[in-house]
Amino acid sequence: MKVLYAAQEDAWGGVLHLIRDQLPEHEYVINGSFEIDSLKGYDVLIPTMGRISAQLLVTADRLQLIQQCGAGLEGVDIAAAKARGIHVANVPTALSGNADSVAELGIYFMIGLSRNVAAMTRNIGLGLMGEPKGLALRGKTVAIIGLGGIGRALVHRLKPFGVRLIGLKQEQPDETCRELGMSWVGRPKQLPELLAQADYVVLALPVDVRSEQMFDRSTFALMKPSAYLINLARGGLVDRAALEQALKTGQIAGAGLDVFWEEPPDPQDPIFRYNVMATPHSAGCTDVSIQGIATSVCENIQRLGKGLEPLNRAG
Repeated sequence: MKVLYAAQEDAWGGVLHLIRDQLPEHEYVINGSFEIDSLKGYDVLIPTMGRISAQLLVTADRLQLIQQCGAGLEGVDIAAAKARGIHVANVPTALSGNADSVAELGIYFMIGLSRNVAAMTRNIGLGLMGEPKGLALRGKTVAIIGLGGIGRALVHRLKPFGVRLIGLKQEQPDETCRELGMSWVGRPKQLPELLAQADYVVLALPVDVRSEQMFDRSTFALMKPSAYLINLARGGLVDRAALEQALKTGQIAGAGLDVFWEEPPDPQDPIFRYNVMATPHSAGCTDVSIQGIATSVCENIQRLGKGLEPLNRAG
């Protein structure tokens, strides 16, 4: 089979190398970017961050599987793919170990922002010892919006820090609250109630028509000035201009960003002049998660070759 990989060869922790090592019998074409001109001649597509529109799918003459190497399928027109008989599948975060890795980065952001790592680095150069005074996590309230794989992994890892855990979930919030041992879980309409309490707001939910740019000027106005926003999910959840304004005016204390309004972001973007910790969409790029993703992707390619339906199909 012929496989198209829509990214640079070493992207996402070198996952393509692991796939190729496990399944060397297939032909792999490396697109080198997220932009795809044609799907003609390919049996399998690994889209990464590429946009797979209905118009692009018209060029597919033998494509059988769109296999995402993570959980996000918001860039794929799933209905158009299904109409053409093309399977669409992903790798759930909890299955690959990705959720655990993303949760670890979320805690890194919390600690880094609370302890003011940027000021610590400056003070080493200035010879200032014992400064700055940081904030401890103990006793703080962490609000997690989205309690799927990543949100649950965060809950489990944050409990030993002695924080109060609250969150939002679309369905069965009371049951989820009891199951995870959280202090409070509400529905999306209770976002103002959640933000009024939160010292850290962590985004761990998909972006869709309901959640796109849910953090705009009106939302930031509901946060405490001492609170931090941490986005581990998708850049489309946050209005970039509103975030810059909130940082500039002190409406929030800072932000931890692994995802952005455009990827890659402009390194000269003025938003990075404020109290922002940023990582290049690498929260899930660890040895554990990359191996788990490669194993899942290979399993579905093998199933395709055997005439079996892929696992973790969309819809």
